Amino acid sequence: MKNLQAATDRFFRDYLRHCQSPNEDTLFHFLNSLHSFSDKLSHHRKGGLHGSLNFIGLKALRNLFHHEAELLNKVSFVIELVKPIVVELGRVCLVDRALVEQAAAGEAAQAEKYKRLPGDVTGAFKWYGQVVDIEPAIFNVAVDAYEAIKEIAVSPCSEAFQMFEDCYIDEAENGRVHRVTGTISCHAGNISELLRKMHESAVSNA
Repeated sequence: MKNLQAATDRFFRDYLRHCQSPNEDTLFHFLNSLHSFSDKLSHHRKGGLHGSLNFIGLKALRNLFHHEAELLNKVSFVIELVKPIVVELGRVCLVDRALVEQAAAGEAAQAEKYKRLPGDVTGAFKWYGQVVDIEPAIFNVAVDAYEAIKEIAVSPCSEAFQMFEDCYIDEAENGRVHRVTGTISCHAGNISELLRKMHESAVSNA
């Protein structure tokens, strides 16, 4: 249980860091912590987080970035969104469509190698033409992780975990849903085109 508790606290610390100051490093640490957390969880809960579509998609991206870390430079983090875009989470994490397709191909190859059904990588994210927003999956997988850990007799003690739990309880007490749809609305223009331009600008300035 100590290993799982440590992995849980690390995961929520890295999740908090990503929420507060998202960049390539916080994303990479978050994805690695998510992978480690699910691995430790699988010793106490059948399948770990493999029942989570959010996890399947993010795991595939993690595997891609783990072997080709330079591709992280093609990810852009947009916090100060310009009008007329309205985003449910107030931020987006944009990835080239080609990278998600590459991650999905990697998952399919692994599935064939180990003779299992491939996970639905592409279905985990929000698609907008040539860019993909993975931030809703990041948010929702933290909820998936929290609900999974509450099924087990383990007590994470980090401040980050406690903060997440307080928010979760507050949502439950006030009748709010725990997960987001990742909705992006736009009063004028084309959302896909606006996000593509924002992504290209962020990557070129990195």
